[in-house]
Amino acid sequence: MAARQPPRPGLTGFEPPPLLATKDPRMGPLDAVWHVLNFFAPAAGVGVVTALVAKLLWRRELAGVGLKRLGGWSVCAGAAALLAGLVIFGRDGKMASYAAMVCACAAGLWAAGFVWPRR
Repeated sequence: MAARQPPRPGLTGFEPPPLLATKDPRMGPLDAVWHVLNFFAPAAGVGVVTALVAKLLWRRELAGVGLKRLGGWSVCAGAAALLAGLVIFGRDGKMASYAAMVCACAAGLWAAGFVWPRR
């Protein structure tokens, strides 16, 4: 049976390997841009998809309302709901924030398409 080798100097089992320890933990400008874009991506995705589905389901009722108007209202309402969830809960990714985003997107579509339609 081979004798147990002593650990190498600097590696006690609780420290990360040297290659992983050299990464700078600070966030750069490009990282910040990606964080902001990924924060608003769910609102943009849900807003655009719901605007398209609304135009398909209510063709006659929404014939005079543009797709950009529907999508813009929906995306802005969803983004506002996500920001409110971030302020209220102190972090991103809560299911309550996403539920509020879906409700806000629906309210934005309703407002843009049926309450204040520009015909």
